[in-house]
Amino acid sequence: MSSGALLLRGALQEQHALNIDDVQVRALVRDLHRVSASVYWSDLLASSIVGWGAFVFGVVLPPFSAGMVAAALIAIFALYRALCFIHEISHQNRRTLPGFETVWNFLAGYPLMMPSFIYVGVHQDHHKLSSYGTSSDPEYLPFARSSGRTTAFALESFFIPVLLLVRFLVFTPLGLISKRLQQWLIVHASSLTINIRYRRDVTPNLVKTIRRDSIFIVLLWAVPIALASLGVIPWRTFLVWFVVVSIASFINTLRTLGAHAYESSGEPLDRMGQLIDSIDTPGRSWTELWAPVGLRYHALHHYFPGIPYHSLPEAYRRLVGTLPLAAEYRKMSSRSLPHSLSKLLKKGMRRSGPHA
Repeated sequence: MSSGALLLRGALQEQHALNIDDVQVRALVRDLHRVSASVYWSDLLASSIVGWGAFVFGVVLPPFSAGMVAAALIAIFALYRALCFIHEISHQNRRTLPGFETVWNFLAGYPLMMPSFIYVGVHQDHHKLSSYGTSSDPEYLPFARSSGRTTAFALESFFIPVLLLVRFLVFTPLGLISKRLQQWLIVHASSLTINIRYRRDVTPNLVKTIRRDSIFIVLLWAVPIALASLGVIPWRTFLVWFVVVSIASFINTLRTLGAHAYESSGEPLDRMGQLIDSIDTPGRSWTELWAPVGLRYHALHHYFPGIPYHSLPEAYRRLVGTLPLAAEYRKMSSRSLPHSLSKLLKKGMRRSGPHA
């Protein structure tokens, strides 16, 4: 029997072993789907103000001084938190949070070169019952089968800022000249994915959005580049930006690797199957640094993708505090990110051996 078939059989056996009453679970969290706009706006604005404020201090303070390092660390985690709202934007509609996506783009998406179009419309395919864990899933690879692939994926994240700079500051202007290049960029270089074989549906509205937002990024970035050329701001501004984005990207990659078991055989999984293949890491308060905006409750999120991030902690407390549900639901929880990553690497080392 192939390793893929064994993985699928194991997942199915574990699924049937779970004693979770879906009706009971949904009743427990029925009142937690309401979005608090004030929480979203205050969190985003606070994270952005703290992040960009610390970024400025990281630029103006003496290089490698204690103050500069401290400011850079604050900037990394605060701007990372602001950036993670892209996940919430992909799940909440514009009626519940009017204007939020636009403001987010100017506060985080455009300056960090990760506009909302790279995720909105893409991430939804990661949750679909027909595509989760399959070759059509943009955010899934069978990492549990190869520790080498897992390690390479983590290390590659440090180079994401280079790809972003080339994508938006080099190819965007060229794409405005060549329609053929612009079409290629929309299909191949406008989605934040793990699975490079993933292709999104290209619609006229998507083309319009990508073209508009890409131009905004170029225009926005032209200002600091011009100011640096005139000597108004130091060139190290861009080095600090590179460091902030590189480390934030690496943190997010580790978080992503710790969010799933990555044991799907490539066949579609139902909602319970997604739950089994996903991981909660409730942890302690510091967990919010590497998995902000509700991302530490990833298994719960896959079960209830519509619950806003600010209600996920309460939903988790209710589920693990209800017997006999608690014992079953805790099977999807990990005690820490290092624990999840260690398990993933060990599985990959076993399955990539000579008898895999």
